[in-house]
Amino acid sequence: MKEAISPPITVLIVEDEAFIRMDVADYLSDDQFVTIEAANADEAISILEHREDIEVVFTDVNMPGSIDGMELAGVIRQRWPSMSVVMTSGMVRPSQSALPGSVKFFEKPYDLSELSVWMRNARQGVK
Repeated sequence: MKEAISPPITVLIVEDEAFIRMDVADYLSDDQFVTIEAANADEAISILEHREDIEVVFTDVNMPGSIDGMELAGVIRQRWPSMSVVMTSGMVRPSQSALPGSVKFFEKPYDLSELSVWMRNARQGVK
C-alpha cells in the first residue's frame, strides 16, 4: 500500500533584511516547502488576507512599518488562531510569557534544519 503524500507546507517569511529572507526561502524551498516572502508586517497581513494555503508564518521581531513582528504575531493569533507562528531575533530574546499564544522563538543565528523540523512537526500538532 502506498503512503499518502501530504502537500508541501506553505510558509510566509516576514523579514526586512532581503538577504536573510532570501536565504531562508531558498533553504525551505530546497527542503520541499512552498515559500512566500514579505518585507514587513503590513505586507504580510495583506498576503494572509488573500491566501488560505499558508500554514506557518516565520517573522523577525524588529522590522520597520506600522507594526513589528511581536504585534504581527498578536494579529495572527486573533485573526488566524490555528496558524503556526515562529519568531526570530538577534537583538531581543522575549520571555515565553511575552510571546502571544503558542508562538515559537528561534534566536539568530538559527539552524535552518531545526527550523524546518519544527515546521513539519507543527503541521502534525507537535510543537
